[in-house]
Amino acid sequence: MTASFRSLARVLLLSAMLAVTSAVHSQDEAPSWRTDFGIETRLHYRDSDRNRFAVNFPFTPDMLPPGQTQGFMETVEPGGHFEVSLISLIANIARGNRFLAHARVDFIDRHDRNPTSGDRKIDVDQLWLRWGREIAPALPAEGFGGYVKLGKFEKFERQNDRHLESYGLVSTAFNRLEDLGAEFGLDLGGNFYLKGSITQGNPLFIRDPNALAGDNGIDALRQPNPDPELKTGIPILYDAEIEGLDFDGNPELGAAAGYRWADASGQRAFDIMLFGYHGKLEETVSLHGTFYGGDLDLLRGPANQFAYPALSGNDREEYGVNLRAYLGDLSLFGQYVDQEIASLPRSGLELEAAWSFELPLVWSIEGRQLFSHIQPAVRYSRLDNDFANPDITPFPSGAWDWEKVDVGVRLTILPGLDLTAEYADNRLFTAGGKASNDEWLVTLRWRS
Repeated sequence: MTASFRSLARVLLLSAMLAVTSAVHSQDEAPSWRTDFGIETRLHYRDSDRNRFAVNFPFTPDMLPPGQTQGFMETVEPGGHFEVSLISLIANIARGNRFLAHARVDFIDRHDRNPTSGDRKIDVDQLWLRWGREIAPALPAEGFGGYVKLGKFEKFERQNDRHLESYGLVSTAFNRLEDLGAEFGLDLGGNFYLKGSITQGNPLFIRDPNALAGDNGIDALRQPNPDPELKTGIPILYDAEIEGLDFDGNPELGAAAGYRWADASGQRAFDIMLFGYHGKLEETVSLHGTFYGGDLDLLRGPANQFAYPALSGNDREEYGVNLRAYLGDLSLFGQYVDQEIASLPRSGLELEAAWSFELPLVWSIEGRQLFSHIQPAVRYSRLDNDFANPDITPFPSGAWDWEKVDVGVRLTILPGLDLTAEYADNRLFTAGGKASNDEWLVTLRWRS
């Protein structure tokens, strides 16, 4: 570990001690226990463009579909499809603002199966305990305070109030999925705050940025002349889901410092946060549903068969900045990330704007307003990979630069029930020029 990150570790330890002290001594006026249980379901119509891109990997004839003489990356499941993608059970147990236990268990979870469709169909998406006070982004704190969180939770830079059902390139590549470990936060008065984490770290793997991840390294590919129903997708490198508790003495350290402000009315607010991570890539990581290994094994290929030319070491470092702004009914979010994985540099930018406004309708059902709000949203994201592909590789898109524009609108049908329609315009910068891999997604979401 570099000297700067040894210093960071000491700062994290001191901040953690302050956060623990603050969490333990936080006071509620009238602490009481309360429980909250809910369910969320999502039904989709998805229409994906049909695309295929040739790869120069030397597949043997029995490794290819019947009659095919060359390997391809292909759209995971082209055409139009109706599907139930998710059923989630959610539980919260709280005592005042001192303690919260949160659990979210996902069933089916077709769009987040990680890294392939062969992944588990029942997944503990989040499971954590929190002591102390955690302030939402852009809300000033009421004086000094803090929290400590243990378990499986989202990264502190993740945008949890996305206004579309899809994900941008930055969120997909760097912080879409939860990590496992400890997190703490410290409010230095009303506006300044610190955050830190000591976690297991997400393994590096590949997935398509559209709704379905794609099937890479599934058991069906071990059969002669395989032709699986779901294809590879056009994948990018991304931080995949952890597969369980596996600390090996090389935890990932994260730190953040931020400033937040809001006016007295709460109609105008902003939050800026700088963050960074340092960790180590493993030689290999076993992932459920694929015989490909994650981390360095993915970057080298079997027996260094297709290692990236500039690959060196096993450090993973990441730095970035988040910016949030709320101006009445307008919501803005921006994130920039600069990452280096085993000396392979890449960076990403993501910008989202959403506007929510009431509809001039007076219809109601049992006192609940029907079609009350509509919310247009647009998101721009890009991923710049500043490294070259190996001479041979089964997924050359791993080093392609990429732009994605998501445009959509969300309609509140009833409280807890909404419909979102969106279009993903993917712009891929391949070795042969510009290409696309676009997708329509319509989502009916119900939450209780």
